[in-house]
Amino acid sequence: MGARAWGKAVMAAFFVVSLFIPLTSAHAITVRVKDIVDYEGVRDNQLVGYGLVVGLHGTGDRLTNIIFTRETLISMLNRLGVNIRDREIQLQTHDVAAVMVTATLPPFSHGGGRIDVTVSAVGDAQDLTGGTLLVTPLQAADGEVYAVAQGSLVTNAFTAGGQAATVTRNIPTSGHIANGGVVEREVPVKLGETGVIHLSLHNPNFTTATRVAEVINRRIGAHMAQVDDPRTIAVDLTGRNASLTLYRIGDLQIEPDTMAKVVVDEASGTIVMGDSVRISTVAIAQGNLTIQVTETPQVVQPAPFSNGVTAVVPRTQANVSTDSSHRLGILREGPTLASLVAGMNALGMGPRDMIGILQAIKADGALQADLEVR
Repeated sequence: MGARAWGKAVMAAFFVVSLFIPLTSAHAITVRVKDIVDYEGVRDNQLVGYGLVVGLHGTGDRLTNIIFTRETLISMLNRLGVNIRDREIQLQTHDVAAVMVTATLPPFSHGGGRIDVTVSAVGDAQDLTGGTLLVTPLQAADGEVYAVAQGSLVTNAFTAGGQAATVTRNIPTSGHIANGGVVEREVPVKLGETGVIHLSLHNPNFTTATRVAEVINRRIGAHMAQVDDPRTIAVDLTGRNASLTLYRIGDLQIEPDTMAKVVVDEASGTIVMGDSVRISTVAIAQGNLTIQVTETPQVVQPAPFSNGVTAVVPRTQANVSTDSSHRLGILREGPTLASLVAGMNALGMGPRDMIGILQAIKADGALQADLEVR
């Protein structure tokens, strides 16, 4: 083997071995400021509207049952010059459905921009697949129209079946129109209009808020930021370009602080705990009581020519197990989350057992964290 081939073989072996070596870092995780805060005044706006979906294949509302669909259809036809008030009883179409249209207007949206809309049936329509939403104004909480929606629906659902069984996948009475809304009115956002803008932390924490303020004062400008409360950092933008300054602040890196907290979901048996969770040394004994009852009825036949009848005799077997193999174990205090998890796993506990034990440890005062049970 030549020197070049030998070198390639060594590099390949080093690469393969490195795949199985866990990477560790002496530094704690850092995040960007813009990933953990919201900017004051920069927010989404919820829009809602009521409209009609047409073009359904006999799966729309039954006009004899859904009065508002019939009245909406008649009013729309009247506005288009078709007067059927005198013959509305003959209106028996099943290709129309009344729907609610919802959308989210992002901040800094301008007139003529496009947004996605969601369409949901409000009557007894069975399927909106293949339907077309007619022009529907979308209003905000102030009653003003900020967008208009129209277009063909996509439900990503289907229904198939026969006389005895039917299969439905996803929700056929709710659809989506990508870029189906046109922005008609802008929501003005004035960053730093008063000279000060507030940054709001997603997870309130005095330590994290202080670190954000310190890095801003150190990297952007002295005495620019100050902590108002665990959630809010006030930033003075006087004499500065608001957009450029917030851009620079957003890319700053900090190490966020997390509270010691254990979240337990009893329905799914899920346990989530942060890196700051600690447990003082405790002794744990956990046993299970299992009662098993088995029914094995037996059939008793009468003797030949005895004029007897066949009878069923019940047979019941009950077993009780206390799982006495479990012993008292010691869960020692550990400096890291890894040692805590290793200690709990060493006791041979499953997620369901851990939930009850964590609650008992909290009651004993040995759990140095908040316990939230959902």
